[in-house]
Amino acid sequence: MNRLEELARTRDDVESFARGYMDYLAEVLERVDESEVAAFIGTLLDARERGARIFFMGNGGSAATATHFANDIAIGSKSWEKPFKASSLSDNVSSITAIANDDGYAEIFEQQLRVLMSSGDVVVAISASGNSPNVVRAVEYANANGAVTAALTGFDGGELKRISRLGIHVPTAKGEYGPVEDVHLVLDHVVSSYLLYVLARPLEVRGAR
Repeated sequence: MNRLEELARTRDDVESFARGYMDYLAEVLERVDESEVAAFIGTLLDARERGARIFFMGNGGSAATATHFANDIAIGSKSWEKPFKASSLSDNVSSITAIANDDGYAEIFEQQLRVLMSSGDVVVAISASGNSPNVVRAVEYANANGAVTAALTGFDGGELKRISRLGIHVPTAKGEYGPVEDVHLVLDHVVSSYLLYVLARPLEVRGAR
């Protein structure tokens, strides 16, 4: 039984369930390794310096997070003179449905990378389970073709945690999609807030990079 199932069984009223959920979410946040966050931010900053593209992708709730992340980094950072060239592979419905219809859903991200990705680009996969076949295939393609791969995962990390070159893992019991996706969105705002406010500070204040 995961913690959400336990809460549903033991908390009889909405207020008690809500408090239990939020308390548990705080526990999950405590498990995130800040050194992984720092490494991820460093990878994004390096991509910006090199002019490399940054591709986000995910399914379902993670597709929404991929879009949110790409927007917050590309537009929200307000780094106009040297932008973060971030976009989400989950956004082009025409491409996704054409690929899924013609060649299968497992290829919806890999085929887009075959067209858009160059060696040295950054590919960020978001998946609570870490085992979504279309995301795993895309990361395997990216690894084989010179990209820098990163994964935002939950549960035990799954295959994505194993094959990605870096990432941020949110350890939980299997099936706890809500807390994992909550933390992934928090990480979006941690990362994008850092990029917005630190890049806006004068070079002599924040130090040379």
